[in-house]
Amino acid sequence: MAETLILHEDPRSGNCYKIKLTAALLGLPLETRAYDIMKGETRTPEFLARVNANGRIPVLEIGANEREGSTARFLPESNAACWYVAHGSALIPADRFGQADMLRWMFFEQYNHEPNVATLRFWLRFVGETNLSAEQRAQIMAKRMAGCGALELMNRHLANSDFMSGAAVTLADIALFAYTHVAEEGGFGLSDYPHIERWIARVQALPGFIAMD
Repeated sequence: MAETLILHEDPRSGNCYKIKLTAALLGLPLETRAYDIMKGETRTPEFLARVNANGRIPVLEIGANEREGSTARFLPESNAACWYVAHGSALIPADRFGQADMLRWMFFEQYNHEPNVATLRFWLRFVGETNLSAEQRAQIMAKRMAGCGALELMNRHLANSDFMSGAAVTLADIALFAYTHVAEEGGFGLSDYPHIERWIARVQALPGFIAMD
């Protein structure tokens, strides 16, 4: 019996969407278990004990594999889960440099892009600016500037490349697409980045593409 894949997620999360999009592009079945992070559902004693002691989603639950004699395992962190799902597929380049180049964009996404673009989207769309703490409101301008810087770097790169790493779509595109295509929900104007807009259209045209919930 092949292993089952279960995604513990909040459907509003771009980090969760990355994993669903990866599975969809590969035609792989993926079950989901939904949690509402706004209600603290990933901080319950049961979740912390069974799914992720760090109290965060997404978490990819990799089901038991009778052939290998394995029990269910839990893999947190979105990009690690994408790697697991895509292992052995064309979404991961075959050559050593291609893999490293893909990973550098995935690291860029988590270090430069997501903390700014995704955070402002969460604050402004789901929390509401009037509900932010004084400390959070004080960070808005810095995060907007850093987010614009990340988008501008991507835009310049995509002026000479159809995809983020090489000539074909890879996990680098999936990782960056998730929060980039909804960046306007955080107050970023995508019309300022025409090469990103064309790249978004290319990703949306991929066979198997699914939209974010």
